[in-house]
Amino acid sequence: MSDRLSPLLQLERLEKIYPNGTAALRGVDLAVRGGTVHGLLGANGAGKSTLIRILSGASGATAGQIFWRGEPVSWSRPAQARAAGIATLHQQVPLVGTLSVLENVFLTERGGWRRGRLLAARLRRLMESIGYETDIDAPLATLPIGERQMVGILQALATQATLIVMDEPTASLAAAERRIVHRTIRRLAGEGKAVLLVSHFLDEILALTDEVTVLRDGAAVLTSLTAVLDEPSLAAAIVGRPVRKARARAVADGAAERKIAEIIRLESPGRLAPCSFAVRAGEVLGIAGFLGSGRSELLHAIFGADRRARGEVRLNGKRVGRSPRAAVAAGIALVPEDRRNQALVPEFPVAQNLTLAHLGRFARCGLFVYAGAETAVAEKAIGQLGIKARGAAAPVTELSGGNAQKVSIARWLCGPTRLLLLDEPTAGIDVGAKAEILDLVRDVAAAGVGVVLVSSELGELTAAADRILIMREGAIVAERLAAETDEEELVLLASGAARNPPAAGAEVR
Repeated sequence: MSDRLSPLLQLERLEKIYPNGTAALRGVDLAVRGGTVHGLLGANGAGKSTLIRILSGASGATAGQIFWRGEPVSWSRPAQARAAGIATLHQQVPLVGTLSVLENVFLTERGGWRRGRLLAARLRRLMESIGYETDIDAPLATLPIGERQMVGILQALATQATLIVMDEPTASLAAAERRIVHRTIRRLAGEGKAVLLVSHFLDEILALTDEVTVLRDGAAVLTSLTAVLDEPSLAAAIVGRPVRKARARAVADGAAERKIAEIIRLESPGRLAPCSFAVRAGEVLGIAGFLGSGRSELLHAIFGADRRARGEVRLNGKRVGRSPRAAVAAGIALVPEDRRNQALVPEFPVAQNLTLAHLGRFARCGLFVYAGAETAVAEKAIGQLGIKARGAAAPVTELSGGNAQKVSIARWLCGPTRLLLLDEPTAGIDVGAKAEILDLVRDVAAAGVGVVLVSSELGELTAAADRILIMREGAIVAERLAAETDEEELVLLASGAARNPPAAGAEVR
């Protein structure tokens, strides 16, 4: 029987039960065939990451069996899985910020100067084959999160594995980079290799995969050929019920005409061209653009995190100092794209992460934090926002992606926030949690707060925002009312393929 018909990888009744009794996997069956793309779906906490850790050799199963090329296997460390021909691209790619792109791609390989030249040539050929180019000598820490994700993809491809496990490979990528990854996945399958693809983008799963397995509460609740499925049926399998649409947003009475924030010729050398626009109270202002267009850089400049930035930010008519401390004091909040490294403190419990931005409210004599008040505020936020956690004292590392993002947003609701900057708030979050996050954004705006929302999901912007600014090469190039545009027009404007008149109220280059 050919590899396309017989399973390359087969899991039989795989289980993982932790010492505290938590059952992460409960008798999962899964078969991945050569020359195919197999989708693995599930809500945050469904067991996907546990299954991937077992496949990669980073963790062991409690019961069940793994068959690789028809033979039973049991890997005790990642090197064994790699040697067998399995490459794993984790959602949080284990890369080293102080090393170059080249060194990260070939992190496990050793060699001197001559070997380095060979690896550089090999990397350039690999980038050419997938249609992606970057500076191979650039330190990884200098790259934005989307480019770091592409480096992780290159690292997985460089192993020349037979099975490539991809955990949310496009979660932090803009449309152009997603298309590169999509082409690469199709090419790998065409070469007879297998791809196990984890993604929260249901359209991506339907377009790329041959088969789909859905996990819920550690069990496989659906295994099917992709051709007989659609987005509603996948979403219902993931959450266990039909998924409701995010509700329509109400704007606070009389608030929409009042400018709450004014950005005046804000620029940063090599990052941002002069940008000018206003945000109204109760408004959700979307920012669209491809990876590297300057979306995140704009939010960081508004927040005062870019020391090279020049220009003015005014909140309620008053000029805001150019530092994060001054921004927070004035009422500006930023939820960054990289929540793992920039938004949450993994060593802190949920309560301390929730109150971190406003510790002064809970301190006595400016020194000692009143734990009782801190816990009370945290428990109230947990209840109001529906954060699924064991309690305020639970480690934040226990939370799923959606609940961790709620903590990142709720932190700023503990104080007098007037302008909320959200950078990819739904990236890497399951379909049910996305609706909850967008409902939370609507609640914040309905209370009169101005919201600036960056998202690579253009459909999300047209649904959630009132207005959309389009960025390209660090400049605002167009403005559209969300109700009067669509994804196709936004792509054309962001790519420069569409000509557009100057945007009303926005400085356009």
